[in-house]
Amino acid sequence: MNFLVRKALDGDHRAIARLISLVENESSFASQIMKELYVYTGNAHIIGITGSPGAGKSTLLDKLISSFKKLGKKIGVIAVDPTSPFSGGAILGDRLRMQSHALDPDVFIRSMGTRGSLGGLSRAAYEAAMILDACGKDVIFIETVGVGQSEVDIVKIADTVCLLLVPGMGDDVQIMKAGIMEIADVFVINKADREGADRLVAEVNVMLDLCGSMAWRPPVIETIAESGEGIEELSKALLDHKKYLSESAEGKKRFTTRIKMEVEEILKREIAKIVEEKWKECCDEDLIYALSTRRIDPYTVAGKILGDIFSRG
Repeated sequence: MNFLVRKALDGDHRAIARLISLVENESSFASQIMKELYVYTGNAHIIGITGSPGAGKSTLLDKLISSFKKLGKKIGVIAVDPTSPFSGGAILGDRLRMQSHALDPDVFIRSMGTRGSLGGLSRAAYEAAMILDACGKDVIFIETVGVGQSEVDIVKIADTVCLLLVPGMGDDVQIMKAGIMEIADVFVINKADREGADRLVAEVNVMLDLCGSMAWRPPVIETIAESGEGIEELSKALLDHKKYLSESAEGKKRFTTRIKMEVEEILKREIAKIVEEKWKECCDEDLIYALSTRRIDPYTVAGKILGDIFSRG
C-alpha cells in the first residue's frame, strides 16, 4: 500500500485511480490511505459546479479546464453521476464532453456514483477530492448530479460554489425559492444568447440586493459554454473568490467548519457500522415476530441496542 501511495503522490494517474477505487468501495485499506495522505492535503482550490440538468455543466467545465490549464494548473475533476440501480456504478451521462482532456497528463477525470446519498454527493466524493489534493492537483472541480433542496451538500466540500442558471428553463424561480441561491459564490447565466438572459441576470441581481450588504457579493457572469464566450471572465471570478477566502474571516470560518465536518462524518460512519453489526446480531425471528405483533415497539428495540453499545458497564 505504501508503494501505491508513493506512486500516487508522484502524480501517477493509475495509482490515483486505484486509491480512489479502494476508498469508494470502502476497502479495509481506506482509512489507512486517508491517514497517510492527510498531511499532504489543504493546497487545492475545490470548486463545485452545480445547476439544473441541461444547464450545460459538463460543457462549461470542459472549457474551464482549458482556461485553467493555460494558467499552468494541474486539474482534477470528480463528476458525480446518478448511481445505476443495476450495477451500483455511475451512469456516465455527460463525460463524453470532457474526453478532449482524457489523455492529458495534467488532468484527472473521475466519474462517481451518488451511492444513494440524498445530497447528491457521497462521502467517497469528498475523500476522492482529498486524494487529488494530496496528489498535487491545484484545482479540483466537483460537478454535481443536478440541483435541488438537498444539493446544498456541495457547500460542505467546495471552497467555491458555482451555480449555473439557464434562461427559459422554467425552473429559475423554484431554484431561487429552494435556498439554492444561498450557497452560490459565483452565479453563471449559461446559454446567455437565449431570449430571457437579460431578465434572468436582473432577477438574480435583485435577489442579491435583497440580501443586503455582503463582504463578498457573488458576481453574475454570462457565458455561452459552447463557444467559450465568458469563460475567461468566469475563471477570473473563481480565482478572485479564492483570493477573498485566503484573506477574509469568512475563509477562516469555512476552513474551521470543514475540519469539524471531517471528524463528524468519520464518527457517523464508524458508529453506523457498529450499530449495523449489532442490529444484525439481535435481529432474529423472535424479535421480528414480537415487532410484527406489536408486543414491542421499534423505539424500544433501537434504544436497547444503543444502550448495549454505549453502556459503560
